[in-house]
Amino acid sequence: MPNRFTRASSTSTTTAAPLPVEIWTLIGGAFVIAISFGLVAPVLPQFARGFGVGVAAASAIVSAFALMRLLFAPLSGRLVQRLGERSIYLSGLLIVALSTGASALAQSYWQLLVLRSLGGVGSTMFTVSSLALVIRLSPAGQRGRVSGLWSTSFLIGSVTGPLLGGALSGLGLRWPFVIYAVALLAVTVLVYFRLRHSTLAAPERVANLRMMSFREGLAKPEYRAVLWSNFANGAAVFGVRMALVPLLVVEVLHQKPGMAGVALTVFAAGNVTVLFMAGRLSDRWGRKPFLIAGTLVCALGTGGLGFAHELAWLLVACFVAGVGAGMFTPSQQATVADVIGPNARGGPVLAGFQMAADLGTVLGPILIGELAQRTSYGVGLAVTGALLGIAALVWAVVPEPKRRRAVSSTERYEPVDEAPISSEDGSAVRHSIRDR
Repeated sequence: MPNRFTRASSTSTTTAAPLPVEIWTLIGGAFVIAISFGLVAPVLPQFARGFGVGVAAASAIVSAFALMRLLFAPLSGRLVQRLGERSIYLSGLLIVALSTGASALAQSYWQLLVLRSLGGVGSTMFTVSSLALVIRLSPAGQRGRVSGLWSTSFLIGSVTGPLLGGALSGLGLRWPFVIYAVALLAVTVLVYFRLRHSTLAAPERVANLRMMSFREGLAKPEYRAVLWSNFANGAAVFGVRMALVPLLVVEVLHQKPGMAGVALTVFAAGNVTVLFMAGRLSDRWGRKPFLIAGTLVCALGTGGLGFAHELAWLLVACFVAGVGAGMFTPSQQATVADVIGPNARGGPVLAGFQMAADLGTVLGPILIGELAQRTSYGVGLAVTGALLGIAALVWAVVPEPKRRRAVSSTERYEPVDEAPISSEDGSAVRHSIRDR
């Protein structure tokens, strides 16, 4: 019986093969998680302000969530190594669901701060574990495609969520938290029942696996490069863009605050335009072309934002930056999978990858915001673009992460090292596919 991921023909056949149902379950879960988080994002600062605190304290609620994600990521990686992806994923979802539901009942600012901090712990648990599970379940020839689908589901949910959250705020500031909690509980139940009998998603016996440490990953130039580019991604895309573009729209272009939402939506449109295609093509052409071109295009769009003196220019720059981010994001995730390889597990490596983006997200708005205040928005955004430009230079000198020799149309992928691995229900699972 041929292995599930055995390749019988050409490369194009592999990349077009159906994906495991477990991956589609995780992609659907990612969409619901993202759209649910977006429900809370627009009302959270107002909800915090309702307890009589200032703007800085209200902003700290958001920062606490991100900070706990950053601090807890290393432990999340070790938990994934020890307990398996599925259990950590479900536990993380439950922590976020319960802490979010409790936030709707918060009676003081400090209660809300503690509960949102707990949500950050759960968030990093399901983020690291879901990425680890997606990497493990992805056929080697389709990592870029899967990363593109996974990223697209998050992106569409992130764009749709705030729109729904703004509409639902009319019901009261507590209701989005309740809906978010219920949605996460539904995802937890769905994932549990869809994956509980899955042999592919079953926990693997540690004795049969090689565990990759963060130090091992750091020894590889590709991993060092992806850490830098993900730091730049966090700083530019998730940090500075979200912090400075709304201010730029109002203070420089003298537009209504609602136009900031339009600008962020245009960025997302550019992202969606290329995200899935870039991921799929990176499986054929390699990661480097998309990592180099994507970071350069995003750098150009990000720097261009600082020169915007009219709304049309700003929207074009947002779209260009979105296209660039869509080009390199799937290849980054696929690169991490390439670094770990098919015959190892790398929870700490995945945690380090996430921490790089979280660190950029935390530091970017603070440092670039201070620079923009002392100089100008143009200088601040130009420096932000330079971070991405440096990432492109780094990628230009490191090896191609996807190092696979050409395979003829008659050659096949065949399973190797097929020691049986016990699943939870006692069945034996065949593991370890040669990644040629």
